[in-house]
Amino acid sequence: MRRDSLLSLSTALNLVLLGVILGGWTGPNTPTSFNETVDTPRFPKTTFVHPMSTLTGNVTLGERVYVAPSASVRGDEGQPIYIGDESNVQDGVVLHGLETEEDGVPIEKNLVTVDGKKYSVHVGKRVSMAHQSQVHGPARVGDGTFVGMQALVFKADVGAGCVIEPGAKVIGVKIEGGRYVPAGMVVNRQELADGLPKITEDYAFRSLNEAVVHVNSEFADGYSGNRKAHGAEQGH
Repeated sequence: MRRDSLLSLSTALNLVLLGVILGGWTGPNTPTSFNETVDTPRFPKTTFVHPMSTLTGNVTLGERVYVAPSASVRGDEGQPIYIGDESNVQDGVVLHGLETEEDGVPIEKNLVTVDGKKYSVHVGKRVSMAHQSQVHGPARVGDGTFVGMQALVFKADVGAGCVIEPGAKVIGVKIEGGRYVPAGMVVNRQELADGLPKITEDYAFRSLNEAVVHVNSEFADGYSGNRKAHGAEQGH
């Protein structure tokens, strides 16, 4: 009996320790020479941020965004970070950015401009960032784009309706909307980006993002407690 009790106690303590290690945190950044302003993440009630994920600093999420366990969105170095309506940040995804200011002076090369405003990272509406992918600023990802598992977007501008297949790397280039990056490909020269294939009717993953957004938007509704409200708006 004593051995069983000790095993039970040990298991309980290990679970507590694991919870401390893995437990999520949503809160303000610390002031630094490269980011003197203290900000706290902002998101509406229709968005769900899992308690085992991390949001830090100048981060804004739109409506019906789903942030999965172990995701990290850090607006404490490069900032601000914006994620649009109905986008999803899946398990193990990292959004981060290079320094965007020093002693209050903007570092323009590390910023992207969208609709007249400057960002470290700007993710549009209905974008999927699949498991363990990374979007590292300066970066912009256009509406309706799918960023595949373990893919990387860094110092890049990705247009609307693109597919970045799993393991692909997009670095320092601009990709026109409606293109796809084959799995594992490294696109680090503009001529490679300009030569990427267009998404056509027979492209295998043409409708993938629609399905992924559908699933994760419903996760946001359900886990945030807004499923009935959204269903009523849609006439369900």
